[in-house]
Amino acid sequence: MKLPRQVFLFLVSFFALINGWAQDKPNIVFILSDDAGYADFGFQGSKEFKTPELDKFAKNSVLFTQAYVSAAVCGPSRAGLLTGKYQQKFGFEENNVPGLMSKNGTTGDDMGLPLDQKTMADYLKEQGYKTAVFGKWHQGNADRFHPTKRGFDEFYGFRGGARSYMPYGTDNETKRDEDRLERGFGEYEEYEGYLTDGLADEAISFMERNQKNPFFIYLAFNAVHTPMEAKEEDLKKIQGLTGKRKTLAAMAIAMDKACGKVLNRIKELGLDENTLIVFTNDNGGPSDSNESSNNPLSGTKANHLEGGIRVPFLMSWPGKLKPNTVYNNPISTLDLLPTFVTAAGGNVSGIKDLDGVDLIPFLTENTTEKPHETLYWKKEARGAVRHNDWKLVRFPDRPAELYDIKEDISEVNDLATEHPEKVRELYKMLFNWELTLERPLWQLERRFEGKAAERMDTYRKHKS
Repeated sequence: MKLPRQVFLFLVSFFALINGWAQDKPNIVFILSDDAGYADFGFQGSKEFKTPELDKFAKNSVLFTQAYVSAAVCGPSRAGLLTGKYQQKFGFEENNVPGLMSKNGTTGDDMGLPLDQKTMADYLKEQGYKTAVFGKWHQGNADRFHPTKRGFDEFYGFRGGARSYMPYGTDNETKRDEDRLERGFGEYEEYEGYLTDGLADEAISFMERNQKNPFFIYLAFNAVHTPMEAKEEDLKKIQGLTGKRKTLAAMAIAMDKACGKVLNRIKELGLDENTLIVFTNDNGGPSDSNESSNNPLSGTKANHLEGGIRVPFLMSWPGKLKPNTVYNNPISTLDLLPTFVTAAGGNVSGIKDLDGVDLIPFLTENTTEKPHETLYWKKEARGAVRHNDWKLVRFPDRPAELYDIKEDISEVNDLATEHPEKVRELYKMLFNWELTLERPLWQLERRFEGKAAERMDTYRKHKS
C-alpha cells in the first residue's frame, strides 16, 4: 500500500531526527590496564618504558595528576568504577572474588558483584548504546554475574582475575572455565596469538560493526598483570633492563601498540571527533610480583599509601575538552559512570548512593570547586581518608599516620604527633563513613593482611 505523501515525509523526517539524535551521542571507549606501575609510562615521566602511542594520546588529552581508584586491588576497584559507588556500600570490600569466607555461607563462584547493582553498561544501554567488554571481568564467576547479564551486549574475555597471554591447548579439562576465553555466554574460543593483541582486535571489530550507532567499549586489558609473558619481538627491543623488569617493559610495549591500534582505528573510521576516550589503571603496581615502579609514590598494590591507590589517568573528548592540558585536583574512578552517562544524555540524579561526579563541568567551566574534597578507602581494619590535602592512613598493627599530600607526595613525613587534632578529626570522618557501609559479604584469610603490611613496608620511601 502506497503511503500518503504527508505520512511519508513525516516518517522520513522522524527517522532522520532519530538518526541524528543517535549520532550526536558520543561513542565512549574506556581502556583499563591492569597492575601497571604509576611511573611506567612515557607520559608519566618514564625513561625506561616506551609507550609512544599512549604518549601521543596524552598530548591530545587531559592528564589528571591526582586520579584515585576506590580500592587497591583489582576486583573491588572494578566494582566501584562499574557502579559509580564505593563498593563497600554493597559489601564488596577490598577483597577479590572469589574470597575464602563469607558472612552468609556464600563460597567460591557465588561471590560477585551483587545483582541489585546496576553497571555503567546498564545505564548506557538505556540511552541507546551498543555495549561491549573485552578482556578481564573479575566480578564473579557464576553465570548470573556474567557480563552479558550486567548490561553488556557483547563479551570476549575471561571471567576470572588472571590468565596466560598465550592460547590454551585443546586439553581444557585442566583449565578452570573462568580462565578460558569466552565469546558471548558459554562459548569458549581461544585467541591464536598474544592476548593483548586479540583484545584490541575485538574492540576494533566491534567499532566497525557498530559505527552507525553510539557504542560503549570497556577494553579491560589483563596487561600487565602476571603471569610475566611477553612476545619475543618485544623483548628484543628492551635495552638496559633485566629479569621481570625487562619482561614488564616488553609487555607494556605490546599494550601500548594495542592501544594505538584502537585509537588509530577510531580516527580512520572518522569517529574521533565524537568519541570520549579514557585510559587509566585499576590500582597501583605490585612491585614485588612484577617489578613495576610507582615512583615517586610510597607503597604498592594492596595498601592505602599513594602507590596503591593513585593511578595514571587520561581523558580525551575533541571539541569538549582542551587537549594537552593538566588537571591537578583529586578525582576518582568512581567518577567514570556519572561522566559517561551524563555525556550520553542520561540523568544520574536519581541513582541512589552515587559517589562519583560528572567530571566534564570541572574541566570546561571556570570553577574553583573540586570534584571531591574527601575520598575514602577501607579494607577490614585498614583504612584511609583524604580530606583536601590531608591524608590519614589507619593500620591494624601501628598508630595511624598523617600526611600533607600536597607537600609530601611520597608520604615520608608523618605529621601525626605534630597535629593530633587533625588525626582525631580525620579518624572520626573515616569512622562516620564506615557507619554507612554494609558488612563485607566475604573476606580473605588473615594471612593476606600480613602480606599487605609486609609489601607496604618494603616499598616505602624514606627521608633522604
